[in-house]
Amino acid sequence: MLKTGRGAEAPPFLVMDVIAAANARAAAQPPGAPAVLRMEVGQPSTGAPRGAAEAAMRALSAGAPMGYTEAFGLPSLRARISRHYADKYGAVVPAGRIAVTVGASGAFPLAFLAAFDPGDRVAMAAPFYPPYANILTSLGMVPQLLPCDASTRFQPTIAMLEALDPRPEGLIVASPCNPAGTMLAPAELEAIARWCHGNGVRLVSDEIYHGLSYGMAEATAAGCSVAEAGPGSLPAPAAGDEAGGRLSSASLSSASLGPSAIVINSFSKYWAMTGWRIGWMVLPDDLIRPVETLAQNMFISAPHVAQVAAQAAMDCTEELEANRERYRRNRDILMNEMPGAGFPQLASADGAFYLWADISHRTNDSLTFCARMLAEIGVAATPGVDFDPDRGGRFLRLSYCGAEADILDAVRRLRAWR
Repeated sequence: MLKTGRGAEAPPFLVMDVIAAANARAAAQPPGAPAVLRMEVGQPSTGAPRGAAEAAMRALSAGAPMGYTEAFGLPSLRARISRHYADKYGAVVPAGRIAVTVGASGAFPLAFLAAFDPGDRVAMAAPFYPPYANILTSLGMVPQLLPCDASTRFQPTIAMLEALDPRPEGLIVASPCNPAGTMLAPAELEAIARWCHGNGVRLVSDEIYHGLSYGMAEATAAGCSVAEAGPGSLPAPAAGDEAGGRLSSASLSSASLGPSAIVINSFSKYWAMTGWRIGWMVLPDDLIRPVETLAQNMFISAPHVAQVAAQAAMDCTEELEANRERYRRNRDILMNEMPGAGFPQLASADGAFYLWADISHRTNDSLTFCARMLAEIGVAATPGVDFDPDRGGRFLRLSYCGAEADILDAVRRLRAWR
């Protein structure tokens, strides 16, 4: 019998199976039947901003060759991302520390391979984005789950990290997170970054939902390089910052939350460019060349035309902010109406575009529950077991990045179904 590799044993990303089931249901619908409401996948329904599409068309019409770029991407795009950190966070992030990747999905294996070895433990909050654990497992690393709940707002804490013995080699945090939509306050992210840097734990900060928050301040773990700051050199928060749950502008502008952290971001969510497959990483000094050589060998470069479009997208602020306001309205509808539709226990949904619902009063089998929901009322949702194998049978995730009319229709159907 032929051998198969460790990667062949990776668990499925179940949301993709839900997408396939929803597609099949939609294809089998008779004419005039109510549409399947797609709330299973985190894909903005708007598509790329107009300016991004127009930039791509101009480049193609001009006959540009659109060949390989440097492994870390177009210099002009890297410079524009660097300016984004200055404009949004007051952070000084040199373009030389920015790597453009084939989506955030292409960034994670680069980060894991450069930072960790087979057998290394990488901690993360549970519930979590499934590919974190699936990619780590495929690479021979060990996901170390930190069971979180509403008491910690589904985010990890310093106390949880201190309780780990031995210490993990890495920690993944996400703020806003998928699936719960909760965020770490800037002071909390700073404390975790300090703890990781001081304890030799590599922090990987997933920031792909930045830009999509609804009242809480966003902070980035992108900061000064290891050459610029060592352990213990991070500035203390200004007086009153921790009590207020956020950093002062002076602390943020120092840009020193995570001098050893890896930051991963993407054009898929705020910029609504899922199929263009463009993400980026902010790297600490010690990982710049290792990640570059891995990227050269694994991907060569991200798609050239998509990089052109992504650079243009960063200047489409008016359109993108209109998208965010639509998500906010959808979020508010669900937070207000879902309790009356039989879903009273909801995570706080500070950001992203997901609602994490506790359905333990109705079932402990979210897989079957979601299958019934799709079959009986045509609402597609993702079962919680995709995000937490041990406790996810009591939860489901709903995405609210679609049309407002669909959100209202989903609430109506769910209210009648209960």
